[in-house]
Amino acid sequence: MKLIETQFSGVVEFVETLKTGSFTSAGKQLGLTGSAVGKSITRLEKKLGTKLLHRTTRSLTPTQDGLNYYQGWVNILDEINALEQGVMAGSATVSGKLNIHLPAAFGRRHVMPLLSRLALAHPLLELSINFSERRVDLIDEGVDLVVRIGELEDNADLVARKLGRQRLLVCASPSFLAEHGQPENIDDLTRFDCIIGSRRGVQPAWLLCDKNGRLFNQPVKARFDFSDGDAMVSAALQGLGLCQLPTWLIHEYIASGALVSVLDDYAGAEMPIHAVWPKSRYLKLRQRIVIDALIEASQLPTSVYQI
Repeated sequence: MKLIETQFSGVVEFVETLKTGSFTSAGKQLGLTGSAVGKSITRLEKKLGTKLLHRTTRSLTPTQDGLNYYQGWVNILDEINALEQGVMAGSATVSGKLNIHLPAAFGRRHVMPLLSRLALAHPLLELSINFSERRVDLIDEGVDLVVRIGELEDNADLVARKLGRQRLLVCASPSFLAEHGQPENIDDLTRFDCIIGSRRGVQPAWLLCDKNGRLFNQPVKARFDFSDGDAMVSAALQGLGLCQLPTWLIHEYIASGALVSVLDDYAGAEMPIHAVWPKSRYLKLRQRIVIDALIEASQLPTSVYQI
C-alpha cells in the first residue's frame, strides 16, 4: 500500500491545482495548505524528472508535459470515480458535470426536455450542452456524449447505441410551388432554388431513394445554406425554395398543408440516429442515466425517433 501511495503522491494535488488555478484553491479543496500542495507537486516533478508547471507570481500554467500528464490523470480519476459509483449504484448520488453535444433543432426539441427532467430529478447533476451540427472529436474535446444523425464512421475509441432513424421528405410551401411550378423529376433540383443544411467542402446534394429502395445522392442548386433545422423550416414556410427535411420536424406542417411534399417517388430515404460516447471500462453514473433515458425514450410507441 505504501508503494502505491508513493507512486501516486502529488497526483491529486497537481490535478486539483490545474482545475482550480492555484495552490491555495487546491489546498482548500483537499484540506491542505497551499504551501503543502506546492511542495507535493515539486516532489512529483522531481520524481518524474520533468517540469509540470510554469510558476510566476501571478499565475500557474502547465508545460506541455504537464498538460499531457493532467489529461491522462483526469481520465484515470474519472474511471476510478465511475468504478466507485458503479459499486454504490444502489445508493450513489448522481453528480458532476456532463459535457453533451447535440444537433441543433433535434437537440432543442427532443433531447433537451429529457435532460431538463433529469436535471430536476438530480439536483447535483451539472450539464454543459452545445447545440451544433459540427462533428466534434469526443476524445480530444473532452465530450461525454453526443447524439448524431447520419451514418457513423468506424472508431474503436467510441461506443454507439442506435436510437432510431429519421425519414426525409422534399417539400415546399404552396406559394413557392404556385410561382415556380412542381419539380417533375430529380434533375429539376439543379434548377430550382433549394434550401440546404450547412455542409462545408461538400457538393450540395440530397439523399434520395429510388423505386428499388436504392439510396443515392442527388446534386441540388443550393441558394440558401443554413446551419439550423428550424431556420430551414422557416425559410421553406416563407416560400424561399425547396427543402429536404426530416418528418419529425415538419409532419405538423405537412398535415396542415403549410408545406407540400414533392418528388414523392423518391421519398423514403432514412438516416440513423445514435447516441455516441467515449469507450470506457466503466461508464460514469451521470453518463449512464442520460444514455438509459435516451434509450428508454426511443423505445416508446410514440417516440419521435420512429416518425
